[in-house]
Amino acid sequence: MKTLLYKNTKISYSDFGTGNTIVLLHGFLENKKMWKDYVDLFSEKYRIITIDLLGHGESDSLGYVHEMEDNANAVNEVLEHLKIEKAIILGHSMGGYVGLAFAELYPQKIQKLVLLNSTSKEDSAEKKLNRTRAIKAVKQNYIGFVSLAIANLFSENNRIRLTNEIEKVKEQALKTPLQGIVASLEGMKIRKDREWLLHENRFPVLLILGKKDPVLNYEESLSQIEDTTAELISFEDGHMSHIENKEELKTILSEFFN
Repeated sequence: MKTLLYKNTKISYSDFGTGNTIVLLHGFLENKKMWKDYVDLFSEKYRIITIDLLGHGESDSLGYVHEMEDNANAVNEVLEHLKIEKAIILGHSMGGYVGLAFAELYPQKIQKLVLLNSTSKEDSAEKKLNRTRAIKAVKQNYIGFVSLAIANLFSENNRIRLTNEIEKVKEQALKTPLQGIVASLEGMKIRKDREWLLHENRFPVLLILGKKDPVLNYEESLSQIEDTTAELISFEDGHMSHIENKEELKTILSEFFN
């Protein structure tokens, strides 16, 4: 584990392998440890950077709102520090929002973008309301909120099949401090719509969706890539394709990275 300071805030990252750079960005309530299997596989051929986003894992919280732009700037700080000029960015869920903010702020640094169970669309009015409710809920019952939030990311038929994996995800999620959770919910709630980025077709985009994703509406998610050159991969499962569809995902990513 390595660390650096961004706005006087500790950012934790790791750096494996050599070759073309791939940056892996975790989602809400996750941290860089979620990528272990993927790091093991891809670091044989690529340089793999994993970063704990603000208020997650071993990175500190920056304030009361973690905007996607702040996270993107922290990612850039890591790349600058490592003298990396261009990278493939893969973001899971909230990590995808950060990847899109990075693509807007540093277009010259992005080689390809993978949105894994993520969207370029901003929150709907209903979703914003749900984020506000979530902030209230986590302040009232931290453990209850986190446990329920994690189970709800998997498709219903996988909640029994993947009990052990879900427990491991929960264990890591419960290490996320309350401030990190609240600040991220606030940041996701106010994030900009970046669908236009996909329509500019400036770099290859791969969108990976779960048809039974409990948190991202599949049909709505499809509309963002109409009339774009983005590639689409759909799985029959939920929001956690990196766990629910692990082996297929490894193959798909290998092809896209090449």
